[in-house]
Amino acid sequence: MKRIWLLFSQSVTVLLAAYFVVATLQPGWVRQGLVHSQGGIALIEAPAAPAGVPAPGSLSGAARKASPAVVSINTSKAAQQPRSSDPWYQFFFGTPGPQAQPQQGGLGSGVIVSPTGYILTNNHVVENADEIEVTLNDGRSANAKVIGTDPDTDLAILKIELDKLPVIALGNSDTLQVGDQVLAIGNPFGVGQTVTSGIVSAMGRNQLGINTFENFIQTDAAINPGNSGGALVDVNGNLLGINTAIYSRSGGSMGIGFAIPVSTARQVLDSIVKDGRVTRGWIGVEPNELSPELAETFGIKPVPGVIITGVLQNGPAAQAGIRPGDVIVQVGDKPVTSVPELLNHVSLLTPGQASRFQLLRRGDKVAVEVTPGIRPRAHPQRR
Repeated sequence: MKRIWLLFSQSVTVLLAAYFVVATLQPGWVRQGLVHSQGGIALIEAPAAPAGVPAPGSLSGAARKASPAVVSINTSKAAQQPRSSDPWYQFFFGTPGPQAQPQQGGLGSGVIVSPTGYILTNNHVVENADEIEVTLNDGRSANAKVIGTDPDTDLAILKIELDKLPVIALGNSDTLQVGDQVLAIGNPFGVGQTVTSGIVSAMGRNQLGINTFENFIQTDAAINPGNSGGALVDVNGNLLGINTAIYSRSGGSMGIGFAIPVSTARQVLDSIVKDGRVTRGWIGVEPNELSPELAETFGIKPVPGVIITGVLQNGPAAQAGIRPGDVIVQVGDKPVTSVPELLNHVSLLTPGQASRFQLLRRGDKVAVEVTPGIRPRAHPQRR
């Protein structure tokens, strides 16, 4: 036992002696990471991360994958000279002078969704524009052609003619859940492409008065003017929505932004490219939420559903026998509990193909067959 203890003590003595020698002659070996600045201050530097390896929790991969397909959009309007073609104006004031310069329109963003050059953006970004210039993240630019617009959802489809276009992958917005991480990519304030991060704050936001058909993804990822038409992507860089609006008292981001789900954008894209317009069902009624006041006015009990306060003469609903005071509770096999739900369900009906509606009329259940027409073209809303 004494021999083992003697061997142990000698080993410890040798190790301590070696430590002091190294600490004296080569202190840098002992104090790894300790460096001296130009001013002679001892500082500790973090070990260098391996090249090309993202930090834990980094979303750089998603940003790197999606960013090339997000473009900047610059619009302009042709110069206008009021009354310049009026003969009386020319008689008194002479012929017009030099042509005025085109008026600068606005800045926005868009997303390339097809190798053939189709771009998704917002209708309000390109509305009334005479010239649309699209600038890619790699510096290339091209004039874009408007393939079609859908003011009801505030979406527009553009097309550019360039080779080797970067394309974003379409995700599944129907599987999104509150709390999921997302990135917003766009061109805010014209400063250049910017990526912000946040989470999904809510799903199915409607009754905001922004669009006719509303089913927004709400996010707290910073969205500012110029981000309109840009991409909302998941942590894998897949497109989940088209950024379209913010709630703000200052004009800048306050943590409440709204994006159109990619499922809606895809339907609009397919309809416009295929048919030149978005065809939606329409029955010609004036729906309202069934409030206690309306229920008392029409002498009915408040129930889940939408009350009809007006019916267009000779419209599809009138021809099917729907009357003011009827409460629509179901369209096909889909329940109806609000006006946005009714609008969305009816819009998905095929014009000319009859569908069964379930009503409540003075408390009695009534089923009618309604043959929807084509929804008239909407007038753009003031945003």
